[in-house]
Amino acid sequence: MREERRAEEEPLKDGNYRGPVTNRSCTDIICCIIFIIFLVAFAGVSIFAYVKGDYQLILYPLDSKNNLCGFGTKEQKPYLLFSDITRCMSPVVFLMGCDTPQICVTKCPSKTEVAPKQYCEDQDISDSECPLYAIQSRDLLKRCVPDITAFAKTPNILDKVNVTENDVISSTKIMEGVFKAKSYAEQIIKDVMTSWWIILVALIIAMFVSLLWIFLMRWVAGIMVWFGVIAFLVLFAAGCGVSAWKYTIWKDSDEQMTVGFNPLLFTFSKAKFYLWTSIITGVIFAIFLLILLVLFSRIRIAIALIKEGSRAVGSIMSTLLWPIIPFILQIGVIFLWLSVAVHLYAVNRSSNLKVNSSETNAIVAQIESLCSGLPTNETNACSVMRSMESYTLYLQIYALFMFFWLINFVSAMGQLTLAGAFASYYWSFKKPDDIPSLPLLKSFWRCFRYHFGSLAFGSLLIAIVQMIRVLLEYLDHKLKDVENPLAKFILKCMKCCFWCLEKFLKFLNKNAYIMIAVHGKNFCASAKDAFMLILANIARTVVIDKSTSFVLFLSRLAIVCAIGFASYAVFGQKISHGASEYIDELKLSFHVVPIVIIVIGTYIITSLFFSVYDMAVDTLFLCFLDDLNVNDGSAEKPYFMSKQLMSILGKNNKDTDK
Repeated sequence: MREERRAEEEPLKDGNYRGPVTNRSCTDIICCIIFIIFLVAFAGVSIFAYVKGDYQLILYPLDSKNNLCGFGTKEQKPYLLFSDITRCMSPVVFLMGCDTPQICVTKCPSKTEVAPKQYCEDQDISDSECPLYAIQSRDLLKRCVPDITAFAKTPNILDKVNVTENDVISSTKIMEGVFKAKSYAEQIIKDVMTSWWIILVALIIAMFVSLLWIFLMRWVAGIMVWFGVIAFLVLFAAGCGVSAWKYTIWKDSDEQMTVGFNPLLFTFSKAKFYLWTSIITGVIFAIFLLILLVLFSRIRIAIALIKEGSRAVGSIMSTLLWPIIPFILQIGVIFLWLSVAVHLYAVNRSSNLKVNSSETNAIVAQIESLCSGLPTNETNACSVMRSMESYTLYLQIYALFMFFWLINFVSAMGQLTLAGAFASYYWSFKKPDDIPSLPLLKSFWRCFRYHFGSLAFGSLLIAIVQMIRVLLEYLDHKLKDVENPLAKFILKCMKCCFWCLEKFLKFLNKNAYIMIAVHGKNFCASAKDAFMLILANIARTVVIDKSTSFVLFLSRLAIVCAIGFASYAVFGQKISHGASEYIDELKLSFHVVPIVIIVIGTYIITSLFFSVYDMAVDTLFLCFLDDLNVNDGSAEKPYFMSKQLMSILGKNNKDTDK
């Protein structure tokens, strides 16, 4: 029976093999069950957070009596006034609050005065909690922040309460920074809304350029790869040459030049600017030229793999669109976690708030009315939710852990699905005739039908390491003021070790998923097979993997730089006069904002498309190593690799008819 099972798992050598094994069984069932239990628990935590937490409690301020300004009994008093603003000098004031009495007021003070009794009317506070003074203020996120410019109009008025202008200026410095950040954020949002269609067009162009680049690599991969490498070198060589030429022109001049966009403006001497630009670009050019010379022969091998990957992607065109699905799912996981975290944070506040029942969430009011008639000692949903309120910190930790687990699970799903599709391509003896129909869809079905537990297992390992890294970062933050060099050294070493461990696990998991896609074994067995296969070919693995990554990185960088320079030419008004007039009509506050968004968006788009190639090359390479390991080119055990790969390695199938 074992021999029969082994025969079923191994590829057929008669030329009729049609992809990864189909006779599979469910793997890592225990981990699958655990993952489902954790998902159900996370769903319960999410429901609890949405029912008991209100995000408005975070946006709106609380006074010293836990009244929510602008709601309930304080509905007509939406602003928060600090009794002594000089107590708000700590950077953590926005997280921990000010150590001074705070009251809700109808509006922020419009003038500076001593002992403003009008703010204490209709307030349930003692005389000691009443503000000693009020300073002309402005609204900052519903908080009354002193307007520093008002001191010029009311000099020395605060001397009566032993408060100086410097005290107030120091205490409001952090708030002023936040106020400016808020103002900048509003202007940035306005710029994005104004130039959104230009950004959209640029991203669509980036998508088509990426697709065109990929399609061209399918037929002329070598030319495109070398073009990307040479273009990158020419870019820095030209930058070095032009800067050196400009330096010779301006070296005897003291003329200044301004670089950047408002408000990020930098003034340099033209001579020094071009001198340093020529030096930096020259050094980068020399480094990359040296790398190119060292990796010349290895890049040829990488090109052969990219060509084979191009054929695989060309034969399974649906793989180009597949990365969009995991990307959307990961965005959904991020928003879900952020939403749950915000609502959990609001739960602590909601338990002590004083609001009118009419302002309470309808769902909360209904549940509370149902719970009021039930015994508190019985085990029911009401008692569970009441007890959970005191454990919101632990629920936050649990939510963070599930965030890491789900993010890595989605990534693993994408990798395993692509690996199954490309493995179907490689293990087809006659390409593309023997490729099964709908290989991507079938791979996705095998992924969830048989290997859901393996995905959960692999992603769990990475999630645990990431949680440990978060804990180490927390400890590092807590111990930053501790004068203990040994403890700091040990902590730094642990952070480095777990960073390396995470990178290693991601690499191992990726190759384990490829072996799962091919042979259908459980995670541990597949990880062991992949590790032993890579270990036996460690030099070849390092060279080809890094060379391929380097080449794909240069291709991605070339597209990003091209789109980035084009957007700079548009928004920097370096093109036609008509286009410059149109950009002026947009009245953008920061021209750099749409450029940054376009560059980031282009990088994301190119990463999505080139990630397919990266996975294709990795899958084909591991299948290639497996092919070399189990086959010898004889009629009974022919190689499944392409003729080009066989020629590079000096291999051939003895049965030339096939």
